[in-house]
Amino acid sequence: MAKYEKGKVVKGTVTCIEPYGAFVSFDEFYTGLIHISEISRGFVRNITDFVNVGDHIYVEILEVDDEEAHLKLSIKNIKYRMNGKPKRRNIIETSSGFTTLGRKLPVWVAKKIKSIKNTKNSIDK
Repeated sequence: MAKYEKGKVVKGTVTCIEPYGAFVSFDEFYTGLIHISEISRGFVRNITDFVNVGDHIYVEILEVDDEEAHLKLSIKNIKYRMNGKPKRRNIIETSSGFTTLGRKLPVWVAKKIKSIKNTKNSIDK
């Protein structure tokens, strides 16, 4: 069974808002567009009255383009708001903290400087 099918309601995250609609991301491959005409049954003056970038919402799939990994979406016929905020994981701090970064950073900087000098020298020749 396909992960995304016409008529299915799935969770996504609003990633961009344009005057014509809102873009939603689902996973590392699939994205979709809620066209302004699919936001509400009434007139939509401003899409941000309904959704904002970073919102986690439910959307209904209208069409699936597997070749482009793109979905046409709607929120006008469903309850699209999620109850509460998405759950966050606690970040567990390691005992070494930033010391690893502090040790490795000079090495990384030196390598990058060397590669830039080598690139300049090869262009000059």
